[in-house]
Amino acid sequence: MRKSIKKRLLILGMGAFLFSYTCLANSFVSCATDYLAEEEARRSLPIASNSYEEWPDGPAVGAQGAILMEAETGTILYEKNIHEKLYPASVTKILTCLIGSEECQMDEEVTMSHDAVFSIPRNSSNIGLDEGEVITVEQCMYGILVASANEAANALAEHVSGSMEDFVALMNRRAKELGCENSHFVTTNGLHDEQHYTTPYDLALIAQKFFDNELLCKMSSTPSYYIPQSPTQPDDDLYANTHNQLLFPGGKYNYEYIVGSKTGFTSDSRQTLVSCAEKDGMKLICVVMREESPHQFEDTISLFEYGFSNFQKVNIAANEKEYTVENHDFFQTDNDVFGASNPILSINPSDSVVIPITAVFDDLDSELTYDTESSSSVASIQYTYHGIPVGSATVDLAEGEAENTFDFENQNQMESQADTEGETEEESRDAGDKVIFVNVRLVIVWIIGIAGFFILLFVVKAVVDNYQFAQRRKVRNRHKKRKKIKTEFDDFDF
Repeated sequence: MRKSIKKRLLILGMGAFLFSYTCLANSFVSCATDYLAEEEARRSLPIASNSYEEWPDGPAVGAQGAILMEAETGTILYEKNIHEKLYPASVTKILTCLIGSEECQMDEEVTMSHDAVFSIPRNSSNIGLDEGEVITVEQCMYGILVASANEAANALAEHVSGSMEDFVALMNRRAKELGCENSHFVTTNGLHDEQHYTTPYDLALIAQKFFDNELLCKMSSTPSYYIPQSPTQPDDDLYANTHNQLLFPGGKYNYEYIVGSKTGFTSDSRQTLVSCAEKDGMKLICVVMREESPHQFEDTISLFEYGFSNFQKVNIAANEKEYTVENHDFFQTDNDVFGASNPILSINPSDSVVIPITAVFDDLDSELTYDTESSSSVASIQYTYHGIPVGSATVDLAEGEAENTFDFENQNQMESQADTEGETEEESRDAGDKVIFVNVRLVIVWIIGIAGFFILLFVVKAVVDNYQFAQRRKVRNRHKKRKKIKTEFDDFDF
């Protein structure tokens, strides 16, 4: 009897387990189906850059928002909902590590606090660091960028700012400095919060600065990293391993031109990915947000290939003709009284534009502006292709111009200093370091204006004088006529 009861209970238990498993499996399949259906719907959303005039059509991607930007010029090659606010998940950590690299030396020691370790969910990304353990900033950042370690991000934040809250405030300030206008960060690591959001465009701006740092590029392109045992870190098997399939050696999505990449995922954000690749001297940044795996890797590669295949980088100084200041006699001369025969101004030789391979430099429109932040630049030239910004160049003072320019005002002072005993070569150079840039157009306008004023004054004076002289002559003529008039008694002698 007991065996029969046990048998029935076992059958009931197995039935309940199978029923629960089936329900969970069906629920999972249903959720997966829903996510894939959402992704397919997103794939049909409009791509803004495909409406650009004479611009190459970009691929359809399943991401809610995506951007492809050329890193040096900031030219946007592909855009889809780039200003929509979305959850970034762990790609937040590129900003965390950017600030860490700017504020810390790599050999500084970071201590794992209780809050840093225990404020994160147990099932979230981590590398198993315990409270009280100490590692270097460099090891901490490898843990963050390779394994997306949440406790390491918290600890780095506390090390930099004293608390996670103060570091988050620093994150928001730094994002503003980089030009981010639609971002708000709440956590150091990207764990979900409804008020923690950014946009594909803002992430690209952060990535532009992040991937300009060679060490951060190296860290974010490393598939595995080992943190050795030490007196402050007792584990001898502490490895940070990536989940980024762009970095898997020999993997299906391994991309040979990758410079660095960072993944992110929460159930609310879905898959997010920020990556950088370089080929033939052109460095591209790709951001995809709210995507489904593994399509974030497929679409990133597709966008990189679109960029490298359809666009070219063109040097401005080598092609610019309209603003070739060397051709103007005012800016260079063979007369040594006015200085050497080198040009005073030049276009920055490293500046470029990024344009479709079907376009040429002469197709671009340009605008010269004197609004420049650089102390060595006097102007900048902004370039557009059918209204789309494609790059800019600065107009700089020629190197060494200070030494070659004859300064009449300081000549006597320099000669006097040269005769003084004990004068150093540095003091001689300092005396001639001042160069005054003259806005020729403004000077000419003032000269014409002043000359016009005096000419007008002369004309008015001449008219007035002529009028007064005519009046006086009329009066004299009337006096003469009166003297010549004879009366009827003039012929009689009384």
